[in-house]
Amino acid sequence: MPRETSEAKAARLKKIITALDRTYPEAHCELNHADPLQLLIATILSAQCTDKRVNIVTKELFEKYRSAADYANVPLAELEQAVKTTGFFRNKAKNIQACCRKLIVRHGGHVPHTMEELTQLDGVGRKTANVVLGSAFDINVGVVVDTHVARLSQRLGLTKQKTPEKIESELMALVPQKQWTLFSHWLIWHGRRRCAARRPDCVNCEIRKLCPRLGVK
Repeated sequence: MPRETSEAKAARLKKIITALDRTYPEAHCELNHADPLQLLIATILSAQCTDKRVNIVTKELFEKYRSAADYANVPLAELEQAVKTTGFFRNKAKNIQACCRKLIVRHGGHVPHTMEELTQLDGVGRKTANVVLGSAFDINVGVVVDTHVARLSQRLGLTKQKTPEKIESELMALVPQKQWTLFSHWLIWHGRRRCAARRPDCVNCEIRKLCPRLGVK
């Protein structure tokens, strides 16, 4: 692939965004939630776990625990058992409980809506904070870089970076800020429905003419 100018990449990305928007007009966060606290808990649980599994677990979890105080006061062993099938359950349960205790002490039991405040909570890194800010509060502070976003942004030739932080920085420079959250959703939906890691469905891909297929054999 010949070296692409920044202007050409910007023009190609604009077409990619238009095509993905047309293909996935209903794209949204697929972690089931009814409020910011539920999304925060679900996102913590989603680390190295599928959204499908998290949604199975949170269906019962959210019926039982409805406030930050509920999570803060439940015996840790009980919370561990409730989230066990999401993997790394001891660490996740500990983080959820510590996170909710800080929510009570620092924020009156409510989920804050700034990157700085969110990332001071246990179990909350930049990716989790971006999910909550974008999908619960409609605040575009950054781009969620999960495995799908990282893989597709590299495959599409939008970045050569390898770490989530550097990938996010490059995508933030390319994508209009008002579309940062949606762009993550579009790539995640496309990665799940069309552009698989090992056997992407290039023949039927809606953006195949815009994709250099980097890394695809």
